[in-house]
Amino acid sequence: MLKLYHSAQSRSTRPRWLLEELGEPYELVRIDLGKQEHKTSQYLQIHPHGTVPALVDGDLALMESGAICAYLADRFPAKRLAPPAGTRERGPYYQWMFYAAVTLEPPVLQVFMHTVRLPEAERSAALAEQGRTAFAQIAEVITKSLGRKPFLLGDQFSAADVMIGSTLAWAGFFGLMKDQPALSEYVQRLSARPAFQRAWAD
Repeated sequence: MLKLYHSAQSRSTRPRWLLEELGEPYELVRIDLGKQEHKTSQYLQIHPHGTVPALVDGDLALMESGAICAYLADRFPAKRLAPPAGTRERGPYYQWMFYAAVTLEPPVLQVFMHTVRLPEAERSAALAEQGRTAFAQIAEVITKSLGRKPFLLGDQFSAADVMIGSTLAWAGFFGLMKDQPALSEYVQRLSARPAFQRAWAD
């Protein structure tokens, strides 16, 4: 059985959401970061950096939320959470999967660090504003590409929506979505999905 090592309000919510979309049986192993359970010798054998998420599938252990989501989507092709390999549709899918981690997440993380996470003495208002500016530019690109489509790839929900949507949902927690009506609608559409609600419930 698939086993996901998870901590609430972390990147592990992405593969948990995808697993709920798949509807396949899996075991959820909760990791208490406050108790340093992610730094035990046993867990470090699964994830050498001692962070979440980690996915175990038989004798295979995977880290990185994007890689886990891509793997799961391909592992169950009948669920249609990724376009078939070798098709033209696979190109935009790859684009958004990477875009979420490489382009969208860094400015969101920058704003989070300098408004919420870091001690006040270590926060930089200038860096937070720099992150907001970068996010606004990125949001414009996603909005334009989304257009009137319900999902990034059109009518078909995919793992790319999990990656982009989860990051936008996180951005909303500290005000980055207040001037993004189209993306806010997109996130609302995603958050209405039962799988999303189960994944974010705790």
